[in-house]
Amino acid sequence: MTNQVVGVLGATSLVGDCLLLPDLVDGIAPHLKILAFSRQAVDPGLAVSDRLNWHHLVTQSKHELEEPIDGWISLAPVWVLPDYFHLLERCGARRIVVLSSTSVFTKVNASDAKDKAIADRLASGEKRLIEWAENHGVDWVVLRPTLIYGLGRDQNIAAVAGFIKRFGFFPLLGNAAGLRQPVHAEDVAMATLCALVQTGIKNSAYNISGGETLSYKDMVGRVFIALKKKPRYFPIPGILLHSAVLLLRLLPRFKGVSPSMAERMNQDFVFDHSAATRDFGFNPRPFQLAKEDVNHC
Repeated sequence: MTNQVVGVLGATSLVGDCLLLPDLVDGIAPHLKILAFSRQAVDPGLAVSDRLNWHHLVTQSKHELEEPIDGWISLAPVWVLPDYFHLLERCGARRIVVLSSTSVFTKVNASDAKDKAIADRLASGEKRLIEWAENHGVDWVVLRPTLIYGLGRDQNIAAVAGFIKRFGFFPLLGNAAGLRQPVHAEDVAMATLCALVQTGIKNSAYNISGGETLSYKDMVGRVFIALKKKPRYFPIPGILLHSAVLLLRLLPRFKGVSPSMAERMNQDFVFDHSAATRDFGFNPRPFQLAKEDVNHC
């Protein structure tokens, strides 16, 4: 990057909230000024630092920025990024770090059509990014996190905590022995910033997983402990899986539950992040749940 300004797309996302924390930015790149972009109009008073400014994407598309932005971080779904290629070009983008997901691998052969569609959209989004970047001389880095959690806003651990709070138990299919590597949203945010400023790496994709590998059942057990509850599991025989899912879908909050979600409890989703550690110092924490990770659900 040639200047000290970074544009952030998807700044109001969970990872975006973490990325905009002053302490995180100061600890990695204290010289950077962040321009946060959102599709929703954001109160400028939300800026918690004199080095953070908010921009409304709809309004900004009609006006020129005061200075070029050659470095970008995209936290929006990778398949919507092509909608903003024109903005990146107009702002003089020369380097971009894009958040994708390891679901591009884990859901590609899923039995559920919606899961497979997610994998297809991720793969297509990555492909379009790479094609655009190479055609416009933009260095790119794709980061694929595993199961993201944090601040009670995620769709993974927060969903488990919400179920436990409501029913006092958690259903498991079989032994629920599939391995997981939950990664905290703050660690993901830190990875995007580290990858951006480490300009020696370019045109590469990295898997970023959590600092601890544990079974799905043990992961749920940690949620019980964080809620100060004794773990209580309800085993579901495979033969009753579809019936149990149909019952759960009667509740509005769980209408999106599918049999494939339960089937994945016994599948391993493990990814090596050593390349990210080597190239830009990625060092994720073990799976530790703070109060705010389970109490805002």
